[in-house]
Amino acid sequence: MALQSTGAVSHEPVSWHDINWRAASENVRRLQARIVKATKEGRWGKVQALQHLLTRSFSGKALAVRRVTENQGKNTPGVDQVTWNTPESKWTAIHDLKQRGDKPLPLRRVHIPKANGKTRPLGIPTMKDRAQQALYLLALDPIAETTADQNSYGFRKERSCADAIGQCFNTLHRQSSAQWILEGDIKSCFDQISHDWLLDHIPMDKEILRRWLKAGYMEKDAFFETDDGTPQGGIISPVLANLALDGLEAEIRKQFPIKAGKSQKQRVYFVRYADDFIVTGDSKELLEQEIKPLVEAFMRQRGLELSPEKTVVTHIKEGFSFLGQNVRKYHGGKILLITPSKKNVKTFLENIRESVKTNRTAKTSSLIALLNRKIWGWSNYHRHVVSKDTFTCVDTSIYRCLWQWAKRRHPGKSRRWIKDKYFGVKGLSHWVFYADVKEKDGTNRRVFLQDAAATPIKRHVKIKGAANPYDPEWETYFEHRLDVKMENNLRGRRKLLRLWKQQDGLCPLCNQKITRITGWHSHHLIWRSRGGSDGTENRVLLHPICHRQVHAKEITVTKPRPARGV
Repeated sequence: MALQSTGAVSHEPVSWHDINWRAASENVRRLQARIVKATKEGRWGKVQALQHLLTRSFSGKALAVRRVTENQGKNTPGVDQVTWNTPESKWTAIHDLKQRGDKPLPLRRVHIPKANGKTRPLGIPTMKDRAQQALYLLALDPIAETTADQNSYGFRKERSCADAIGQCFNTLHRQSSAQWILEGDIKSCFDQISHDWLLDHIPMDKEILRRWLKAGYMEKDAFFETDDGTPQGGIISPVLANLALDGLEAEIRKQFPIKAGKSQKQRVYFVRYADDFIVTGDSKELLEQEIKPLVEAFMRQRGLELSPEKTVVTHIKEGFSFLGQNVRKYHGGKILLITPSKKNVKTFLENIRESVKTNRTAKTSSLIALLNRKIWGWSNYHRHVVSKDTFTCVDTSIYRCLWQWAKRRHPGKSRRWIKDKYFGVKGLSHWVFYADVKEKDGTNRRVFLQDAAATPIKRHVKIKGAANPYDPEWETYFEHRLDVKMENNLRGRRKLLRLWKQQDGLCPLCNQKITRITGWHSHHLIWRSRGGSDGTENRVLLHPICHRQVHAKEITVTKPRPARGV
């Protein structure tokens, strides 16, 4: 059952549940590491040969199908209304992925609302086209990571908004830092990228890329051709956009170099997240007369242009918003504070109020579960900056909203009765929204609303600019970062964290890392239907697909030996 060298199979699997995912992942990662090495050496012929090998391997095709059948869009069909939701359909899909002869179908166009009231067009490919894109992305992303701008953080593995904000702090927090910032925004970036530029510069099979770009889209039963742009919704589109924008930092650095051991005279630095970026400088004139024309010329080559209304030059004392955070200096420019932006807070509270409003008759416990997910996600996003006061204000607004919700449900009851029914004691607080949930054994368990202010503020350690998740040289570095990230993600979930540590963060079945992105299932070693307990001594964490494989084939899983110190 083990997959041997690249693409070759020994004891070839005969069904979806027979696939050895550990061997498949190792085969692909080994090829990706070789692609990185060849890219760094400038051996583009070798790169092309390795890409050809990967995109035709069984391992690559299996992982591509696995990705599109396990992500959030797995139940969203394209124009053919087909989804792959059975092991048989997934197994057939692997063998249907061909490089030649297949013509991509048009995308299904839908529109999703934006914060400014407008809508964003989203193109949804068919499952087969998504899998093809996921397959070629396995071979393209290692190149994109190796050649990327060091201070580009959007749509890249192991990088996040927190890294981009961290770089903003590093660039601007000193008293001697630049005082002026060019806030850049690219107008309809995904929709305007030049097809000719992409076909000339993207290092992948040109014919396959041309078919994707020219596939067109269907909207209200009408077909529309695509002459430029890469569709938002395509798996490979973010990497194509990143490749189109990479090189801007190098262009800026060429004109404003940093000499070793010396500070840069104009203090020009660059930070980008997807199509939003900032450039710092010593003066407004420098940014408007030198930097901005340089950026515009770079964008023009790629068929892009800056958004006039969103591209502005701002002084650091006035502050600017970037990725939902407000970056501003106070006390005469001596102290830099990064806080959640007013617009971001307003949008979040509007979302909370809408959720409460639409759940007027819902169970209290269901409303708490819904709000806790939102509060936990929002507060964790902002936990790396100066957010404690904002968290307290947000908690107060949510409390008022829930008080009104409770009063509307019981217009004839007194304030004391409503308080006793919905607000209880937790720690030192006597006004915490709660509900009692009946367990299977008949006992009651009390659940409380999450307090944003209970989220600890913790400085984020920014990723190193040169770090490459596909390069074996950085393996130990990324393993350490993953450990820290998972401990933060499992904060407050001590049993899960203990299980994760006992397993050294590895799935016992495939021996691959368990992360927030891969997800996990808590598997009972002795099934509950056979008398197994719910205690941690009878549980292990498995990848979702490994968990399904265990139950489909009734594989016996043994508990890993606890790591030292756990």
